[in-house]
Amino acid sequence: MREALNQAMREEMERDASVFIMGEEVGHYNGAYKVTQGLLQRFSERRVVDAPIAEMGFAGIGVGAAMVGLRPIIEFMTFNFSLVAIDQIINNAAKIFQMSGGQYHIPIVFRGPSGPAVQVGSQHSQALESFYAHVPGLKVVMPSTAYDAKGLLKTAIRDDNPVVFMEGETLYGMTWDVPEDEYTIPLGVGDVKREGQHVTLVAWSRMVHVCLEAAKVLAREEIECEVVDPRTLRPLDHAIINESVKKTGRCVIVEVGWPVAGFGAEVAYRVQRDCLDYLDAPIERVCSDDVPMPYAKNLEDEVQPQVKDVVAAVRRALYLD
Repeated sequence: MREALNQAMREEMERDASVFIMGEEVGHYNGAYKVTQGLLQRFSERRVVDAPIAEMGFAGIGVGAAMVGLRPIIEFMTFNFSLVAIDQIINNAAKIFQMSGGQYHIPIVFRGPSGPAVQVGSQHSQALESFYAHVPGLKVVMPSTAYDAKGLLKTAIRDDNPVVFMEGETLYGMTWDVPEDEYTIPLGVGDVKREGQHVTLVAWSRMVHVCLEAAKVLAREEIECEVVDPRTLRPLDHAIINESVKKTGRCVIVEVGWPVAGFGAEVAYRVQRDCLDYLDAPIERVCSDDVPMPYAKNLEDEVQPQVKDVVAAVRRALYLD
């Protein structure tokens, strides 16, 4: 995935001279996760800008640059650090188009790793997508594969609105086939990652892969799960989720975020609103435990949704337990 993201930025920077990157260690260090590797050498310090540890400052510089016609890509070393810049993201980037009466577009991408990694502690393990999906004026993208990551990032860079692009921290080293030809993926269009007929699993980012593994386990019991990946949370592809739920009659929503006010609750509300007459069982949610992330590896694993948790939720939805 890191190479697909790198290709997307390289191609867009070659296509459009107004695109530039700014963030901590994006240049000489090639990015904390090596996503920006080689871009400084290709495009110079004028377009790959190493910023100090001052997220509020360089996020604000990005918003100002977008106001005057540039297309910044602002990388946070982790989206946990975006909390330092949240005033710029929510009160400026998301609001200026409306507050200026449409005089200023803000074509900016805030991107970086999101969600838990491995033993990085409670302050660096948070899934914050529900924070940003809550805000009108922002678009929120969470790819689960390298193919999706490249196509969605290229679209996000070309978008005239602010996009929060959250990359699963543990997905960077996973590999998929990515075509060499030019392609983009529109925002707001989901994807069925696995066809099935008995239950719909809705998940995004890393949880898609947990669901796919759970689907393999359940297939041994002749339970066929359909795995739906919305790919973008805002705008959300209601239609692809509804179509699947109407086919299967059951829905399990899986997210690595906390349960209270998590984005899965919004998905559940919309499913029951639109598909109530088709549901044969209550909607199930699988989330992380409602606690700060522990550091100990065994506790860290226990807190997050695992394959066994998804399997158990599916069995409940099918009234097998």
